[in-house]
Amino acid sequence: MPRLCQTEDLTEDQSEILKAVRTFVEEKILPVATELEHADEYPTEIVEGLKELGIFGLMIPEEYDGLGESLLTYALCVEEIARGWMSVSGVINTHFIVAYMLMKHGTEEQKRKYLPRMATGEVRGAFSMSEPALGSDVSAITTKATKTDEGYEITGQKMWLTNGGSSTLVAVLVKTDEGADSVYKNMTTFLVEKEPGFGETAQGVTVPGKIDKMGYKGIDTTEMIFEGHRISADQILGGEPGQGFYQMMDGVEVGRVNVAARACGIANRAFELGAAYAQQRETFGKPIAEHQAILFRLAEMATKVETAHTMMVKAARKKDSGQRNDVEAGMAKMLASEYCNEVVEASFRIHGGYGYSKEYEIERLYREAAFMLIGEGTSDIQKMIIGRSMLKEYKLR
Repeated sequence: MPRLCQTEDLTEDQSEILKAVRTFVEEKILPVATELEHADEYPTEIVEGLKELGIFGLMIPEEYDGLGESLLTYALCVEEIARGWMSVSGVINTHFIVAYMLMKHGTEEQKRKYLPRMATGEVRGAFSMSEPALGSDVSAITTKATKTDEGYEITGQKMWLTNGGSSTLVAVLVKTDEGADSVYKNMTTFLVEKEPGFGETAQGVTVPGKIDKMGYKGIDTTEMIFEGHRISADQILGGEPGQGFYQMMDGVEVGRVNVAARACGIANRAFELGAAYAQQRETFGKPIAEHQAILFRLAEMATKVETAHTMMVKAARKKDSGQRNDVEAGMAKMLASEYCNEVVEASFRIHGGYGYSKEYEIERLYREAAFMLIGEGTSDIQKMIIGRSMLKEYKLR
């Protein structure tokens, strides 16, 4: 195994899982990733392979037919998968956020209904907070669930749903009128069932089609339009309205560890490509790796990859311990995404003109890395979370 991105004190089971995932990445993902990405083609065979590996049930408890592994194990698997192709790691990210929210906040009936089928990948999860007019300002959502005699009706428009087309279960944050004096206590998470695909995928639910993106291709990112979607109160996550904001924020902490892990995987691959190219390309009679300018660049890249990995592991382990990890997840996500972009750009520069060619993998990584800066909250949002928490911790007495 290469020196970078090693994790201490893993169990034998964790090591075996990671070994299997890395082998899968080397044999099934890396050889086809760039071709599929350029074609914007959904990685059906890769996803089926992940199902066979048990990845869709990785964190789901054994009592619900999952593997019962930790967030750390999941994050390390995501890091390996993103090293192969970041889009594939997106297939399981929102799936696991929904599974985690069910595990932590769902009723026993909801867990029994969905988790065993999520573990096999039969039910595929997506989650939705953003809307066309807002991103990180969750308090400004306008999609609303109105009470009826039979339950609720949801009307509004959601944006940036990863797996919006391929999913069959969507955790949707909406406004409900609970009479609370805080906007955050007037939000509810509904578990919306739908058919996979585009167009009208359920009564009153329309998924218009894939959003064309700069990178993060292959996977479907969509809008979702609700026009009087009728849904029963049984589909409220946890059974009680008004808890949606807190449930979503708990899930987002898992998502931020995931994005940090993805950024680590991309950065690690960019370093590998840069180091390999620097030893093959010659200028002035010797490999460019022997020029001090390139050697120093490689040293900085490796240090950033290792630092980001360490922060990501710390954030995952804190969440696994049962503690809130909003600061640690924010730090890991911010640092890993920023370093990822810096490492990818450095590798791009090492490749010179060839880095601009679509024949070289680094061109794909260059576009993928940009998404890390905005996914699951921008770096500026992370800084606000971290800064406010630090002021509480270090308040003048």
